[in-house]
Amino acid sequence: MDTDLIMLGHGSGGTLSHQLLGELVVPTISGLTANQQNDAALLQAGSSRLAFTTDGYVVDPLRFPGGSIGSLAVHGTVNDLAMIGARPLWLSCGLIIEEGFSRRELADLLADLRRAADRACVQVVTGDTKVVPRGKADRLFITTSGVGLLEHGLEIHGASARPGDCIILSGSAGDHGMAVLAAREGLDAGGLQSDSAPLWGLVAALLKTAGDGLHVLRDPTRGGIATTLKEIAIQSGVLLTIEEAAIPVKSQVRGLCDMLGLDPLYVANEGKLLAFVAPEVAETALEALQRLPLGRDAAIIGRVEQGEPGRVRMRTSVGGMRMIEMLAGEQLPRIC
Repeated sequence: MDTDLIMLGHGSGGTLSHQLLGELVVPTISGLTANQQNDAALLQAGSSRLAFTTDGYVVDPLRFPGGSIGSLAVHGTVNDLAMIGARPLWLSCGLIIEEGFSRRELADLLADLRRAADRACVQVVTGDTKVVPRGKADRLFITTSGVGLLEHGLEIHGASARPGDCIILSGSAGDHGMAVLAAREGLDAGGLQSDSAPLWGLVAALLKTAGDGLHVLRDPTRGGIATTLKEIAIQSGVLLTIEEAAIPVKSQVRGLCDMLGLDPLYVANEGKLLAFVAPEVAETALEALQRLPLGRDAAIIGRVEQGEPGRVRMRTSVGGMRMIEMLAGEQLPRIC
């Protein structure tokens, strides 16, 4: 393999993505350390603490059960702001449209985007539109950037997990990735829908109930729960132990994964979060999530332990122990 070429696997969110970012992108344009690489940047503006993030969306198909590229472009960006504890406020929107794209379809997708923004209580305040020649893009790409406000003094980031912390997952694993794959390939998904949704309501509940016992937040998108947990273990220098039996997985997701030889732990979500909280507030935080519609299936799935730094292990449903590593290549292309 020519190591000079960018492969699809470099966009998976897994090992190849981390190599591309760590060896080329980040050192060249910013020089941020691994501990500073979170879902959003924290900025100080006078007495205010702001969060800033950006993301590109290239999902195929453009519309899928439970959402579209329009709603996804809002949810993905507001959730990245929420994952450092910031209340999302403003978005920008950049469109790259391929020549020949339907005006009617574009209008429908932009209406999805507007509805999602209204639901998330954010405003789209600036943007840009480009049209490229036929065959030079795949119909429509959207880039959104977001600004949010931190209204507390907590430091919530991937390097803050502590031994003893409980790991909470806010709902079932892999819904988005399998819904998109089923739509793309024409598979019967038994009514499965993407979980794409704004997560600030869940985060606000955690901030209120867990307070300074809330240490880490992440939404497990590309690379799924497994890759996200591995990232946190490396950033925090801790050992994570999760329980397979405690991880909620819908029967439709499990059935499709079994049929296709996929692992739900590596399938993307777009409306779930992982929260690392101090043990003394874990049950209170869990109950707060379960009272909300998006968190009704929340569960404590593991703990942070003393041990070999950067390792994630899973106690399987049959009692064995399995080591969890990052996704090596591209499991499901074009899911966000």
